[in-house]
Formats: sequence, C-alpha cells, structure tokens
Amino acid sequence: MPSAADVRIERVTKRFDGVVAVDDISLEIPAGSFFALLGPSGCGKTTTLRMIGGFEQPSDGVIYLGEADVTGLPPYRRDVNTVFQSYALFPHLTLFENVAFGLRRKGVRGDELRTRTLSMLELVGLAGYDRRRPRQLSGGQQQRVALARALVNRPRVLLLDEPLGALDLKLRRQMQLELKRIQSELGITFVHVTHDQEEAMTMADTIAIMNGGHIEQLGTPVELYESPATAFVAGFLGASNLLRGSVCGPAAVRLVDGTVLRVGPAALAGRTGSVAVGVRPEKLRLGDDGVNVLRGTVAESSYVGVSTQYLVATQAATLVLYMQNAAPGADTLAPGSSVALTFDPQVTFVVESNEEGSG
Repeated sequence: MPSAADVRIERVTKRFDGVVAVDDISLEIPAGSFFALLGPSGCGKTTTLRMIGGFEQPSDGVIYLGEADVTGLPPYRRDVNTVFQSYALFPHLTLFENVAFGLRRKGVRGDELRTRTLSMLELVGLAGYDRRRPRQLSGGQQQRVALARALVNRPRVLLLDEPLGALDLKLRRQMQLELKRIQSELGITFVHVTHDQEEAMTMADTIAIMNGGHIEQLGTPVELYESPATAFVAGFLGASNLLRGSVCGPAAVRLVDGTVLRVGPAALAGRTGSVAVGVRPEKLRLGDDGVNVLRGTVAESSYVGVSTQYLVATQAATLVLYMQNAAPGADTLAPGSSVALTFDPQVTFVVESNEEGSG
C-alpha cells in the first residue's frame, strides 16, 4: 500500500542536455527500511538520490514522500536530510553547535535543544566531545558529526551520498556496522548510494541495482546474490561463473562442449533456446561425485588468506573456484593439475546468454 512507503518514485526520467541519466524508473522504499542504490559510475544512482532530495528536478514523473507529492519542491521544503561524502561541517563551531544548528533554525531552545543535541552525539559515539571543534577530529569522527547533524531533526528520510568514500577500508567497515546500528535504533528510512557491493550488502535491507539509468533488479541481498536476474547483476554483485548453452529439458542445459547440466526446477523460469548457467565460485567443490561435473586444468592460483582462488580451464569455459583455507598452511593445487569440479543443481541460476558479460 502507498501509505507503507516513505518514498515513492513513479515513472521518473531525468535528462541533462538531451542525455538520459535516469530512464523511466519506478520504485517504493518502505518506511523504516535501509535501502541502497547500487551501481557503477554513471548508472543514475546519485541523480536518483538528488531528485529525492530536491537537488535535481525530474524531467518526467512524480516523487512522493509519504502521501505528499514533492515533485518540484526545493530541498528545504522536503522532510529529508542528506549526508554527503564531504562532511561540510562548520569549522569555527563546536561539535555541539554543529549538531544543534538545525534545531536552532527550527526554533528549538533551552533544555530541549541541549538534551536532543547531546543525546544525538551519544548515539553516534561522541559523548563528551561536544566542546571540540571539527579540526580536532579524525575523518571517521567528522563523518559521525555530519550524521548527527543530519539526524537531530528526525527527518522522514535520510539520504546518504557515498558518505564513507573518504575513509580507509578498516574504518569504512566499522562505520558500515555503525550506520546499520543507528538506523535500526532510530527507525528512520535511510537511502544510501554506493558503488561498493559489500557496503550495500552489509547494511541494506533492500538493494536496487542500477545500470544505464534503469533498475536492473530489486531485492534483498540474499535474493540478488543467490538469484540474479541478469548477467550484469550476477557479475556486479560478486564473482560469477557463466556457462553458455541451450535448454534441453525442463531442468537441463546442454553446454557448448556437449556437457549436460542439471539446474534447479525454477531456474529456467520458462526460458528456451540459448541461456547461460551461473554458479558462484564458492559453490564449486573438488570431486566428480556430484550431479554436475566439469573437468579441467588449473591455470592459476592466488592465495588471499581466507581462501585460495583458482582459475580452472574447462572445455566449456574458464571457471573461478574459491576454496576456503580452513586447515593450517596453504595446500594449494599447482598450475597444470587436472581437477574435476562439481556443484549441485540447487545452487545454479540461469540468465539470458546474449547479455554482455555472460561469457
């Protein structure tokens, strides 16, 4: 129902000088959810976020916040706040005054202002820092202040435009968990733009994967990873092996080398003709005792700590295999080793074979 959505986008298109950046997209973002717009540079995700925030206006279509049509309204007339990659803190003000700025503009004063400001600083892990100034903080701490300032007025929706992009990897991962915790505690709808698949999967309840101005697929992290609808989604959200072939039965595909693979009963979804069978690298295992078996030769191996990654050349395709390093030491397969790989029909997915990236 429309009332269950904090954000509704209906048939929205955005053109810049004749170039279509966002092409006729529609989506609903449920109230209280953590929603991610994920995709490569130039896919339209940031433009979509900016239209929700009022920083850009759609060329066509309608944008709702709750039941209110906000199409054409400027940012200050929308019940949203935005956290950008550049934190834009006021350098001459204390952290208290940075966070209290929005409350003062709304006429909040006295004990209420102090209580709300200090409780927000506590929520983001900066209790006791209220008298410091931004230059005395690390990048991660400045990011927390920007978050507190954006949340202190309790907007209907918080927009996050790649807010962790300036942080180092360890701090980014820490802040991903912090953002998820804060969103869960407050229950405010977060809409987060990122090109980082791990970041989106760590934090978001629902992800919209965008490509070329379109929404390629919408779903939970599990749905998108386990059942990608297109070769683009399969390749963008983690590594994937795609094996070209043709449907030869209700749950079977014959590969280009003649090997017949069994797939899950729902994987074909009524497809006929040319398709590509997909299987994730960690779903492959060594052995020839399974339903689906492919034989090949190890071409390369890479030890990356938690796992060893192999490239295995078969007659059907070169496959990527991840083997977890559970035992001490690195007992790797040498290049040139003959191996058999097997995988279960239930772990496969099927996409169109003529899509880019399905080789």
